[in-house]
Amino acid sequence: MTSKTTYLGDNAMESLHNDSGNTMHIVIPQDAFNKRENFSPTDLFATSLAQGIFAEISDLGKDRNIDISGATCELKKTMYFQPRRIGEIFCVFKFPHAYTADEKQFIEDTAYNSPVYLSLNPDIKVIMMFEYHD
Repeated sequence: MTSKTTYLGDNAMESLHNDSGNTMHIVIPQDAFNKRENFSPTDLFATSLAQGIFAEISDLGKDRNIDISGATCELKKTMYFQPRRIGEIFCVFKFPHAYTADEKQFIEDTAYNSPVYLSLNPDIKVIMMFEYHD
């Protein structure tokens, strides 16, 4: 088992990662227009795209001595209605180091072939931009 999620009531949940023992507390908003104080499940879904891409680039880039330390991803998730779902994920990846053309191509190819990206429903519009410090 990967994790265990417990619904605590009043829109609050706690998830336990079995291997590490780490916990994550989530409070889902009553509706899309309430004040947002925590990640919602759809926020986590979208954010996992950036995390998965960084994990894949970091892991596969080790053999190529590609360092992405300090890289960021600014992400915007847009919800669609009827049916309510994630409709768009817009990501701007910013890499703080200079890279060769081949290294940039590797980074972008790896992003588009990462397990999380490849697991997304094709109905979700994903836009990814890559900015490099040169």
